Amino acid sequence: MFMFKRKKNAKGKSKAKPQGQYKSSLEAYCAQALQASSVNFEYEKHKYVLQSSFKGPACYYKSVPKKGDLVDSSNKTILQIIYTPDFVSYEHKFIIETKGYVMSDDFPLRWKMFLKHCLENDMYDWKFFIPKNKSQVDEAIKIISDAIK
Repeated sequence: MFMFKRKKNAKGKSKAKPQGQYKSSLEAYCAQALQASSVNFEYEKHKYVLQSSFKGPACYYKSVPKKGDLVDSSNKTILQIIYTPDFVSYEHKFIIETKGYVMSDDFPLRWKMFLKHCLENDMYDWKFFIPKNKSQVDEAIKIISDAIK
């Protein structure tokens, strides 16, 4: 059973915050629902490299937080782009990324890159889900459970 603490956000509204390994109440709900359905999964264990790191251009200046001037980043390593899905099952060939209604700015682009990565790596028979609420989590798990039978 998952325990939740009540936490107030910046606007003073109370918001449920799960304890333990899950980052959101929707993730905790999804894990609990997958376990109740006896569906094997791993939580945030798989990382996918969507773009390898590389050396930047010979002449490259950029703005950085808390600095007013441009900073010389010439010939520096540009970090790789990695995606870590919430729930993965290689046994049942699915990925669930719980997002709720708040999404980071870079997620839509990262998700598109990930889907392309999957196609390029013959994961065409996998199922991908981005549920935003509990009923969508339930629907995703029903689709997965029906495919397993």
